[in-house]
Amino acid sequence: MHRKEVDSTVIASLGYDAMTNTLEVEFHNGRVYRYLKVPKALYWRFASAESHGEFFDVEIKERFDEHKVR
Repeated sequence: MHRKEVDSTVIASLGYDAMTNTLEVEFHNGRVYRYLKVPKALYWRFASAESHGEFFDVEIKERFDEHKVR
């Protein structure tokens, strides 16, 4: 999945697959996770958030099925 870099102290990049509604988040520590059934509108809000880390904590973390990629 193609990810784009974001300006964040916690998150390195974000990717989204609209066909499967899958969000992929790469953290600066090297870990990559996929989140399932994430609405496209939520991804766009995440990608344009002022604070990606805060948005992740409030809107994504523990709200969607999570799978570690690496």
